[in-house]
Amino acid sequence: MRVVIAEDAAVLRELLAQMLVERGHEVCAAVGDADALRAAVAEHRPDVTVVDIRMPPSHTDEGLRAAIDIRRDHPGTGVLLFSQYVETKYATRLLAAGSAGVGYLLKDRVANIAEFTDALARVAGGGTALDPEVVTQLAGASSRAAELAPLTARERQVLSLMAEGRSNAAIAQALVVSAGTVEKHVAAVFDKLGLPASHDANRRVLAVLRYLRS
Repeated sequence: MRVVIAEDAAVLRELLAQMLVERGHEVCAAVGDADALRAAVAEHRPDVTVVDIRMPPSHTDEGLRAAIDIRRDHPGTGVLLFSQYVETKYATRLLAAGSAGVGYLLKDRVANIAEFTDALARVAGGGTALDPEVVTQLAGASSRAAELAPLTARERQVLSLMAEGRSNAAIAQALVVSAGTVEKHVAAVFDKLGLPASHDANRRVLAVLRYLRS
């Protein structure tokens, strides 16, 4: 992958860059503010960018605003937001334009290198990677929403894992069930949410968005 990193903490920025380079990825640029991020993406056109939400000068939402600009101006570049805490309003703003090529992880996930690089690869490939804590807080009262009431507890669990961006095989592994069982649960979710028969990838995105926004 070709990656641009935007993180104002120099130590973490260098750690991320070193970690990715050691695993064979190309770090095109590693910058410390939102304006430098926009310029680096325009220059290098990376596969994906890792963006800290809070960057100079105000340390509020500069990174998020830059990420939204990147999704508008460079739709082929995936955006993985990176934050110390779950910022649900920021995650919702990022997802508002669609969930393809988007991720949101807590910085603690860097400790699990395999998990972090897997999430980055999913986002670079046009998929979704949401931290389980982000999914839990975004969903909030989703499990109580009337729209999701027809789903069983297991179907909600499958839908929650789908929202993290996991494939059917990964869901099967997490729940210790067969791939066929997961396929049946996913089909039931589509049916109960009234999603029309179409390409499964599209229905998957619609189901996840319904779950997060209900």
